[in-house]
Amino acid sequence: MTADGIVGEFLALKSETDADLLAMQCGDFYEFFAEDAEFVGDELDLKVSEKSSHGSTYPMAGVPVDDLTPYLKALVERGYRVAVADQYETEDGHAREITRVVTPGTLLETTDPAAQFLATITVVDGRYGLALADVTTGEFLVTTADAVADVLAECHRFDPVEVVPGPTVDADALDRIREDIDATVTDHDESAFAPGRAKRTLREQFGEAALDSVGLDDRAGVAAAGALLTYVEETGVGVLDAMTRLQAYDPSDHLNLDATTQRNLELIETMHGDSEGSLLGTVDHTVTSAGRRRLREWLTRPRRDRAVIDRRLDSVAALTEAALARDRVREILGDAYDLERLAARATSGSADASDLLAVRDTLALLPTLADAIDDSRLADSPLAAIVDRPDREAAESLQSELDEALADDPPGTVTEGGLFQRGYDDELDSLLDQYESAREWLDGLAAREKDRTGITHLQVDRNKTDGYYIQVGKSETDGVPEEYREIKTLKNSRRYTTAELDEREREVLRLEEARGELEYDLFCELRERVAARADLLQTVGRTLATVDALASLATHAASQDWCRPSVVEPGPLVVEAGRHPVVETTTDFVPNDVELRDDRGFLLVTGPNMSGKSTYMRQAALIVLLAQAGSFVPARSATVGVVDGIYTRVGALDELAGGRSTFMVEMSELSNILHSATEDSLVVLDEVGRGTATYDGISIAWATTEYIHNEIGCKCLFATHYHELTALADHLPRVANVHVAVAGDGDDEDITFLRTIEEGPTNRSYGVHVAELAGVPSPVVDRSRDVLDRLREDRAIEARGAESETETTQAVFDLSGGEFGESDAAESDGGELDPATESVLTELEETSVAETSPVDLMARVREWQERLGEGEK
Repeated sequence: MTADGIVGEFLALKSETDADLLAMQCGDFYEFFAEDAEFVGDELDLKVSEKSSHGSTYPMAGVPVDDLTPYLKALVERGYRVAVADQYETEDGHAREITRVVTPGTLLETTDPAAQFLATITVVDGRYGLALADVTTGEFLVTTADAVADVLAECHRFDPVEVVPGPTVDADALDRIREDIDATVTDHDESAFAPGRAKRTLREQFGEAALDSVGLDDRAGVAAAGALLTYVEETGVGVLDAMTRLQAYDPSDHLNLDATTQRNLELIETMHGDSEGSLLGTVDHTVTSAGRRRLREWLTRPRRDRAVIDRRLDSVAALTEAALARDRVREILGDAYDLERLAARATSGSADASDLLAVRDTLALLPTLADAIDDSRLADSPLAAIVDRPDREAAESLQSELDEALADDPPGTVTEGGLFQRGYDDELDSLLDQYESAREWLDGLAAREKDRTGITHLQVDRNKTDGYYIQVGKSETDGVPEEYREIKTLKNSRRYTTAELDEREREVLRLEEARGELEYDLFCELRERVAARADLLQTVGRTLATVDALASLATHAASQDWCRPSVVEPGPLVVEAGRHPVVETTTDFVPNDVELRDDRGFLLVTGPNMSGKSTYMRQAALIVLLAQAGSFVPARSATVGVVDGIYTRVGALDELAGGRSTFMVEMSELSNILHSATEDSLVVLDEVGRGTATYDGISIAWATTEYIHNEIGCKCLFATHYHELTALADHLPRVANVHVAVAGDGDDEDITFLRTIEEGPTNRSYGVHVAELAGVPSPVVDRSRDVLDRLREDRAIEARGAESETETTQAVFDLSGGEFGESDAAESDGGELDPATESVLTELEETSVAETSPVDLMARVREWQERLGEGEK
């Protein structure tokens, strides 16, 4: 012990770690001292007391050793890193050392079924390397990218809880990582990111040929992956053995979904952060946590490989058509535990007997599941091949070993005995025989003593304080034998012991201790054998998760009358009677068709606010996404050409804290789309240019339409209130107009939004009607109609303002001049016009707007402006 006592030892250990907090074992408690104690007292509502140490007092808070895990979990899930110092015996007494650092990305003891990814990011030779690992399942992925935006997009797919950036990540990129990813950002040893060291680390973990076998030859990817392994090892979580497979992947194998698109399409959570109402929340009918993780992965990483997509669709089709077999499959899977996470717990040494029983019971489901598939209409589907992937013989062998070893109802700890069945180990059986013999003597002692002494109120029991004892009622204590030695007096009885009872007790305690130590050793050996089969457990776990995810998609397809899409490459997007997959579950949905072909690849969508334009476009995007995820889709029929990415600009958000207005955010999103989309992409634009002046907005929207049509050539759905854009359909061959139909006689007060998409542009705007629907006060709505009428008739608008209760003043807005003036001036005749002006007015009156093309009309307007300008000189 140092001169500063136990608090000094705590502070010294705390200085050795960069963790936020330290929990130090002191006997049967883990203690926090000084500032850490005050912090956990506030965060976890723990009682804070004081510890005196060499004349000073320090705040102190503690939790029992057996209760540390839930407190650790609570702290880590709030983003804190907690170092744990364990106590061990030495010749001089006790010593303590930091054995692990629990971080958000290395927390094993999670009850959240979602994946808990840890990510490392680095830059080598101008390229970004990204590695991702879920320590709870052993999944390990690595990829590379050219830009930080691509890295952020991948991070949004995987949603890591902790990010470890390398030293070569520049400040701007690091700022974007901190701003865009909701994760704890942690520093790590710079040398771990060195490509040479990282390559050695990877080879030691996965084998000499691993990098070549998975095609990982990019130094950036190698550096990120090696640093991740080093970080996991240094935290002491003990799960490296669960990381059995290195998976290098190319983001281009999957549909490109940037962070904005994932948010706009509400794939995992709604705009309000809720799971309910998201795409995943709607189609998730999984019965296992691993199945939900797999389904989430498919929705956030749809595939571009038609072969993969078609295999999933074949499986979903088979499960959809075979309702009884599907129900049986889901019933079997309902008894499955999370084998991937159990494998990680086994390799970390934290699995207990109930965990190994869960492994046993889940492995037993594999042949049952295979039989259910083989004996049904599912036998000819890809499902049969899926359940054949694991080594069935090895799984059966491990299951049998666990079945023969473990007791059906083991204790909650692994040190007190009672873990194993008889017949598992000869030495253990011998100990059990001796123990049962000793217990048999003790169990019969009370009856024998009653017969021998004639005492009727006599019993034999045991507790932690007194050990084994003989208890006699006070009314009969005068008749106890001489060999009874009193050890405690109670209100109505006395407790005794004897020399023989003491000897028998010592024998029982010796046998219990020997049994506990032997069973613990046997259990650790068994757990190590299970850990050695981590790869097998992960393969079986992934198999069950895949079947569960497919059954979930089939269940939803069958219940919602979804159809199998025809996925083609390349090809059009043709949807008959399509529906929004989420909205249709909450309302009577009006289905609509979508047709995007080579000669009709750009749809301008017009119509009133709140009429369904945004829903129409999002449902088209979601149908494409679902099809490429391998799911049926909400439609009567659908042909889906494979796209390489979906890009969306929807809604109005600002980032004022980051110095970006609503319009700046809109333009940034548009910029990303125009730089990222290719001719094989699908672009969804819900309004462009609405956050600025009208002419600026129309100009941006016009130029955007031309650029996407002429330069990118992708499929595009563009909703706009700029009716001027609809004229482009007459001049750009791939542009077509569609609109949301409205029923009514044209009076804003008597119209109905039909939510049906029809060909051609809309013939008017309905903004004032929408304002009325929203509950805007009647005076404002009425005045809006008056102003709108004047605008349509090209008449001046009076600006009404009250200077006093009795006097009203009016100013008039001159539409031609763009300025306010006095109303009497506006009402005057204005005098005679010069010949040049009269000539322009005559031509204007004779011009038919309906019969003049927009291009010709713009040319004439330009000519009139020039002539009027010359007349003023």
